[in-house]
Amino acid sequence: MFSKSCLNLLNFDDFLTTAATRIPRVITASGIIDDEGEGGGGDGVFEAAERRIVVANQLPIRVSKEENQWRFELDHDAVVLQLKDGFAPGTEVIYVGCLKGCDLITDSKEQDEVSRRLFDEYRCLPVFLSPEIHGKFYHGFCKHYLWPLFHYQLPVSPVNHHGIGYDPVNWQAYVSANMLFADRITEVINPDDDFVWVHDYHLMVLPTILRRRFNRVRLGFFLHSPFPSSEIYRTIPVREAILKGLLNCDLVGFHTFDYARHFLSCCRRMFGLDYRSKRGYIGLEYYGRTVSIKILPVGIHMGQMKHVLSLPETSDKAIELKEQFEGKIVMVGVDDMDILKGISFKFLAMGRLLEENPELRGKVVLVQITNPPRSWGKDVQEVQLETRRIADEINKKYGKKGYEPIVFINGPVSTVEKAAYYAISDCCVVNAVRDGMNLVPYKYIVCRQDGLVSNKEILGSDGFSSTEKNSVIIVSEFIGCSPSLSGAIRVNPWNVDSVADGMIIAIRMPMEEKQLRHEKHYKYISSHDVAYWSRSFDQDLKRACADHHIKRCWGMGFGLGFRVIALDPDFRKLSVDRIVSAYGKTKSRLILLDYDGTVTPQASVDNAPGKEALGILNALCSDPKNIVFIVSGRGRSTLSKWFLPCERLGISAEHGYFTRWSKDSKWESYMMTTNFEWKNSAKAVMEQYTEATDGSYIEEKETAIVWHHQAADPDFGLCQAKELLDHLENVLANEPVVVKQGQHIVEVKPQDVSKGIAVENLIEAVRRSGNGPDFLLCIGDDRSDEDMFESITRSVSKKSVPANAEVFTCTVGQKPSMAKYYLDDSPDVINLLLGLAKASGQKLALA
Repeated sequence: MFSKSCLNLLNFDDFLTTAATRIPRVITASGIIDDEGEGGGGDGVFEAAERRIVVANQLPIRVSKEENQWRFELDHDAVVLQLKDGFAPGTEVIYVGCLKGCDLITDSKEQDEVSRRLFDEYRCLPVFLSPEIHGKFYHGFCKHYLWPLFHYQLPVSPVNHHGIGYDPVNWQAYVSANMLFADRITEVINPDDDFVWVHDYHLMVLPTILRRRFNRVRLGFFLHSPFPSSEIYRTIPVREAILKGLLNCDLVGFHTFDYARHFLSCCRRMFGLDYRSKRGYIGLEYYGRTVSIKILPVGIHMGQMKHVLSLPETSDKAIELKEQFEGKIVMVGVDDMDILKGISFKFLAMGRLLEENPELRGKVVLVQITNPPRSWGKDVQEVQLETRRIADEINKKYGKKGYEPIVFINGPVSTVEKAAYYAISDCCVVNAVRDGMNLVPYKYIVCRQDGLVSNKEILGSDGFSSTEKNSVIIVSEFIGCSPSLSGAIRVNPWNVDSVADGMIIAIRMPMEEKQLRHEKHYKYISSHDVAYWSRSFDQDLKRACADHHIKRCWGMGFGLGFRVIALDPDFRKLSVDRIVSAYGKTKSRLILLDYDGTVTPQASVDNAPGKEALGILNALCSDPKNIVFIVSGRGRSTLSKWFLPCERLGISAEHGYFTRWSKDSKWESYMMTTNFEWKNSAKAVMEQYTEATDGSYIEEKETAIVWHHQAADPDFGLCQAKELLDHLENVLANEPVVVKQGQHIVEVKPQDVSKGIAVENLIEAVRRSGNGPDFLLCIGDDRSDEDMFESITRSVSKKSVPANAEVFTCTVGQKPSMAKYYLDDSPDVINLLLGLAKASGQKLALA
């Protein structure tokens, strides 16, 4: 193995994907692998097993050093190790991450020796960060900036009270650490076959680095923390780089819909990306790639929990604890020592419980176990002092000899001891003010199920405890496991009275109800374990990557703004040279152009054509071989005014309801309908939504009426548009109209009026006037323009267009379309039209 830690921090081009020779996925039975990875001299071929590369901040390895020798063992409590059970039998799993406690290994020889040993014995590939980078990356950026912010602890000053705020130096260390992770992955990856699964907020720009090196890498990401609301997330100075990192994945996973919803909202507000749901799957279109969204909370390892419960030490500890708390109602809490776990609120609620219910003094005990903090700082010290002070005050006030209301155990506490506490406790209280998932309630439920079964003779007691399988959970409504625990008592952790009331409900709950709630929880937890979660994510990742091999991909952008453009093989960018060549060989040309978003960019105030666009259109119209039409949803009066200088330009207004072939010709109506009384009903409904939606407005046309919400709040505007669509469809159900939702609009127009029908009529009119068009160009940008593309395809199949005709259907923007070509934006359209105008030999004059 080798290291490329000398990579320039911001120059990804220093390392090309061909720099390292990777072991091929198919190895011949004999022969030598050459530099290109080809085997020679043998006929037998063995297919390697499927492989997953699991990447996390820390490897699932426990480290110790004895007699100057490193000792390693697997950490069976690590989720990244447990998820292997969800993969298909025979799947090879390689783990990439940092080695806890080994950041002081700076000697390259010792690093290589440790790397070889870990890879050979455990299939683990360690990432070695220098103490300086590790401190700024993990403690500086991750734990003291990103983690609090993702948990809604917003820094209100450059130096935050509970952290250090944003520091560009720490951000550079974060990027540098992510690049070192990418270097390690590059050493072992086969990008055409391997699946890479990245975990958590420590590595959120890693996908961009990997995508740049391997355009078709199969890449999934799961965020184990909350994803904050867009108002919180958008305060991050490097928000675009982090969000683009997630968008460079094929699949992004979240514990709850709330977290996914916040992510999708950020994508909409920052990049204008809208998601679509199809057959239960949510996806974002991002430069031709579909980024799939997975919503599924992680589970626990059932086998490991049952193994712990079966150990003699667990039974022995349970017996000891039952004797210690004989005749007491035991409530248990297990939390990390940090500012977000709500331990102080829990203690205050315990004090309120005893204050308002004197009969429970001496009968109820809250056992609080705290795990060692994952990062040290002033905030942790303050929390430790505060919780200890509150616990001492309550114990002093309500305790007596032989009785402490709060048993405060400041860890570390072994897994066996925790299991024993869970098994003998009548209630579990998880009171975090914000937490990504929290599996403590899951573990408690399993211990109450299997611990009680295996220890019936020691766990039966009078009062609250029972030999039956029962449990009660008090859970904060702000943690990830809350939605899946439908039988839990949900509380607002900030409201001490609410938590105290939850404790009373738990204590007084009838046994039958406890058993029913317990049964419901256990059924869910046992069926949705960590293997189920892993298997489901892996299956969805395969599905998300299924079309990688058929798409054409190329990269764009620099640094962390890099992204991959992926297109279907037949969907290509329309080049000026290609169309000019066909244009010069033809004699009867029909050019059809949408207006908004095509000839000119979408604008919120004035969208009138500029002098350049008018000059190019005049030049095209001056060629006697050309018939040029603007096909738009706008009203004919507006279009007539805007294109007054273009005397030979044809206009098809209001989706083809009105058509004229030149400035001097009369307007023709597609239908003879004169009854538009339905507009009054539609307008009355739209006015209600306009009043309720700031930034929206109504546009009245002769034959249609449109509600615009482009200037409204993106989320609220889209929500209102969907409601308006449904409302109008109900109100106008018996009217001869169609209600359609477009790009930032909801429009009501007569039936059988569309751009597709307008185009068919234009093609037929040209055909009747002589020969059909031997050159056909149609460009549009939104949903209504898809009708034009479909109509042209239909005309070609019906032979309304000559068999040898040059046909170009082109959409603006890289997105799913019935068009065969695309252009990036309106300036690209103008550039292409300019090329055609020059090919006509016409003098270009600005109008």
